[in-house]
Amino acid sequence: MNQNLFLSSIAEVQITYSAKIRPSDRTKIGGAKDAYEIMRHVFTDIEHREFFYALLLNRGNEVLGYYEVSKGGISGTVVDVRLIMQAAVKANCSAIILAHNHPSGSLQASDADLRITRKIKQACSVLDISLLDHLILTNYSYMSFADEGIL
Repeated sequence: MNQNLFLSSIAEVQITYSAKIRPSDRTKIGGAKDAYEIMRHVFTDIEHREFFYALLLNRGNEVLGYYEVSKGGISGTVVDVRLIMQAAVKANCSAIILAHNHPSGSLQASDADLRITRKIKQACSVLDISLLDHLILTNYSYMSFADEGIL
């Protein structure tokens, strides 16, 4: 029997990793403003529905990629911590920056935002992954949990 056929018949989950850009071309994140500049181009519909993303970074805070965690409605989205950790492990990342938008235009963190950030931070700690920041984006600005001392 072909080994690949055999493995695919017994393995429900297969992990792959593919570097699409040269390491020397990776964008380095120096702070919240750098992350915001990247993420504002990732969000496709910032005013009409809520999205939640994870920006995945290597040990040098260089961007490995981003992961769309969820796409919600006008006033919220469901965030599954396990999916974030799955993407982080699959990307072999060392750090994460979270980002989500508020279609309302408010830069104020909600209680739900604070709770999910704490939960993700705990999960990151178990896997020795740094949670560097959580950004709330609007069409015109952002708020950084790290800069505000919330993280």
